[in-house]
Amino acid sequence: MFAIFKREVQSFFTSPIGYLIVGLFLLLNGLFLWVFKGEYNIFDYGFADLSKFFLLAPWIFIFLIPAITMKSFSEERKLGTLELLLIKPISVWRIVLGKFWGTFVLCLIAVLPTIIYVFAISDLGIVRGNYDLGVLVGSYFALLFLISTYLSIGLFASTLSDNQIVAFLLGILFCFCFFYGFEAFSSLFPNGSTQLKIQNWGAMAHFRSIASGVLDTRDLLYFVSISLLFLYLTFVRLKHLPK
Repeated sequence: MFAIFKREVQSFFTSPIGYLIVGLFLLLNGLFLWVFKGEYNIFDYGFADLSKFFLLAPWIFIFLIPAITMKSFSEERKLGTLELLLIKPISVWRIVLGKFWGTFVLCLIAVLPTIIYVFAISDLGIVRGNYDLGVLVGSYFALLFLISTYLSIGLFASTLSDNQIVAFLLGILFCFCFFYGFEAFSSLFPNGSTQLKIQNWGAMAHFRSIASGVLDTRDLLYFVSISLLFLYLTFVRLKHLPK
């Protein structure tokens, strides 16, 4: 598994795509948070906290993560190297996990520089360092759990076609549906309790819950379960691909 993980990480940083993804994530966040006028602009918001960043980042990752995962298996299929990979003395499950952790590291590298935003809002506050550390830590945890869910969905989408563009579009569609789809669907029902039940099937409600600083095991279990489900579906799909 480590060999697959190492190969995946190296493939990102021996080509422009890894640098492009990290740079694009930081650029888009920087522009929307600090430059462009609008609802995500921290200066317009008037409060020295990072809540706007954690509202924005999931939407940016909906597009960036499928861009990362689209080549994971679709390119292997197109080049004919997937068959060679599958006949090696390594289990399919380890191949899937190696790909998952390799892409997760790239996303982690993209998120780490945003720690500088914490120091920025610390200086912007009327009282230096006056921010809720619990909420901040919870929000970063929520973002990492959401990233793992997006990645597992993206990897599954990558097995559905040997065309990277198709895999990319399917990844966006699936990620969007799991993050916002249930929230949108719940608005069709007038009953408040029905809306809450439907919303709890989606990732947005659980993301908000963890981001509020409350580490509820139900929210953690949701993200872990969805991630494992799509990783398992990826495993099953690879097992049944025509050799």
